[in-house]
Amino acid sequence: MIDQKNLIIGGILLLLVAGTFWLSRQNITEDPGYTAREHRADYYLEGVDSTLMNLSGKPGKRLVAERMTHFMDDDSTELKLPRLTLYDLDRPPWRVNSETGWLSGDGEVLLLQGAVKIDRSAAPGVRPMRIRTRDLRVQPGDNYVETDAEVNIRSNKDHIDAKGMQIWLQQPIRIKLLANVRGRYEVNP
Repeated sequence: MIDQKNLIIGGILLLLVAGTFWLSRQNITEDPGYTAREHRADYYLEGVDSTLMNLSGKPGKRLVAERMTHFMDDDSTELKLPRLTLYDLDRPPWRVNSETGWLSGDGEVLLLQGAVKIDRSAAPGVRPMRIRTRDLRVQPGDNYVETDAEVNIRSNKDHIDAKGMQIWLQQPIRIKLLANVRGRYEVNP
């Protein structure tokens, strides 16, 4: 009787050990976080000022930020108070400012989050322009910006309000307003 009782207890213990081993292997192989790297900063810079030159050696784009934090897992970068300047040949540059930003690892997409201001100064033959919106998607390589948010555009006494826009900030400049467009154009006497 004792041998049979010891045999049953030994069998149960063996099953428990085998079950525990099997469960521990399941957690390692099926946990998607097991192979994923942690999203954490590997470095940061303060007072960032970076200028990208065009093919003729003149400034093409400039990015200034109070703070830049880089993340190693996806090579992305978070920006605090980013200011992007897009130079336009012999015309005044476009200046784009926001509260925060996120830059993709390949540098192809810049998401400007929060309140966004886009400004261009006046020059001979060029009207000043002031655009206010939120949450702007920028493709720096194409000088292209877009948003689905409310947009307010001012140029001298003219103004346009809309919901959503697409702008190509290079010659020829094109602005596409997506919905609920209302405007006022004042003719000078």
